[in-house]
Amino acid sequence: MSVERVLLTNDDGIDATGIRALYDALATDYDVVAVAPTGDRSSAGRALSEGVEVADHELGYAVDGTPVDCVVAGLDALVPDADVVVAGCNEGANLGAYTLGRSGTVSAAVEAAFFDVPAVATSMYVPGGDDWWKRELEPAEFANATRATRYLVAEATASGAFDRVDYLNVNAPIADGERDGPAPMRVTAPSPWYGMEAVHDGNGRVSFSDPIWGRMNEGDVPDSIGTDRRAVVDGEISVSPLSVPHAAEPDAGLDEVAAAYGRATESVR
Repeated sequence: MSVERVLLTNDDGIDATGIRALYDALATDYDVVAVAPTGDRSSAGRALSEGVEVADHELGYAVDGTPVDCVVAGLDALVPDADVVVAGCNEGANLGAYTLGRSGTVSAAVEAAFFDVPAVATSMYVPGGDDWWKRELEPAEFANATRATRYLVAEATASGAFDRVDYLNVNAPIADGERDGPAPMRVTAPSPWYGMEAVHDGNGRVSFSDPIWGRMNEGDVPDSIGTDRRAVVDGEISVSPLSVPHAAEPDAGLDEVAAAYGRATESVR
């Protein structure tokens, strides 16, 4: 397939540095229209609003809603002729299977898949432990992410990859001005490792933490080569080819359980 028009969205907000960097990179080859949240809607997952307010923006449209709102509004009303949806560039990585349903960036790509539109979700790993989000990022630091996304929009569509998968989850290391050339690319699978922790303070509050960020800084990553997290820690661009979730499993062994339901409920009438 050929790509002429790109719908660009994110979950950091339409004025974030990452979406501007990606817009500028893609606009050299495509007609890019941003349909993105007015502000930060990180970790919104696939939340959908009843309706949204839309305002014109220099990049396209600013939507007072979630990333999924943006994709639905974009593909069904604002930019219905988009050939590809690109979500990003997220300021922070979206690594591991457990982040896929939580990430607003990835959820935008998933929503596009239900419209049968190819999508690329792009995020950038920012080192720094639990306080990485305090870092002020420069457009040039997104170079690995923007270069890879531009390449994949052209080459993955031309190769027919989207005939077999619905979307690509891309995670790139932050660009280092002292590095020689772009980071290499590796096809990966989302890491299955899960380590979320909850602490109850005894006064009615439970706090959550994800210890993987500290382990990544120490180089003690519990992932093998071929996983998304390992690739990024090794300085590679991770590309995970994925399809929409919730596949039915007809052989789950529930046929007899379902058949017995009527008999089981007879006793409670």
